Amino acid sequence: MALNIVREIDDRVAVRHALVSVSDKSGLDTFIPCLIAVCPSVRIYSTGGTFTALQSLLGANSRNLVQVSDYTGQPEMQGGLVKTLDFRVYLGLLSETYNPAHQTDLRRTASVPFDLVVVNLYPFQKTVAAKGVTPEEARTNIDIGGPCMVRASAKNYLRVASVTDPADYPALLDELRQHRGTLGLDLRLRLMQKAFRHTAAYDAAIAQHFGAVTPEAARATYTCH
Repeated sequence: MALNIVREIDDRVAVRHALVSVSDKSGLDTFIPCLIAVCPSVRIYSTGGTFTALQSLLGANSRNLVQVSDYTGQPEMQGGLVKTLDFRVYLGLLSETYNPAHQTDLRRTASVPFDLVVVNLYPFQKTVAAKGVTPEEARTNIDIGGPCMVRASAKNYLRVASVTDPADYPALLDELRQHRGTLGLDLRLRLMQKAFRHTAAYDAAIAQHFGAVTPEAARATYTCH
């Protein structure tokens, strides 16, 4: 397998396309309007409950908002099981600015490069902390698309800012205000480091919880045919 070894990147990246899909919506009511104020032409791509919340929040500024299913041309799978696992989404997350083949792919598929990804995950740890939680309740709260988006955007910190913690919104906005709507490599790297710590802790919590689930407990949860 031939790997891309990148030699050339931009220190500062303008935020033109943002992908926002969060379980923890705290701080969005301040962050998103401020993001639009600093980057008036930004397009915000969103899914499910986050899209609905942003649509209600933005009102007249809903023109900045795009539903991911409209962008991909694929409706969400029942129960929201598949929303963002799409080639156009991951092309936008992983494409490199100075890679001609990637730029050709973006044009060929009419896709956009995402500059900012704001994603946090289903509340698995909170769910399994409740007394009497069943294996099915735990399983349902295992996020798939979220960790994939976090990992892809964090891997491509060369161009993309991957934000997993609402506590980072103020610092992000400060940098955008101070640098005319751009984010620097130093911040993108710090966010990348935090993003991988986040997904590592999430996967560790899943492994720990299901490591204690017995076949008997699993069978008691379901009707097996």
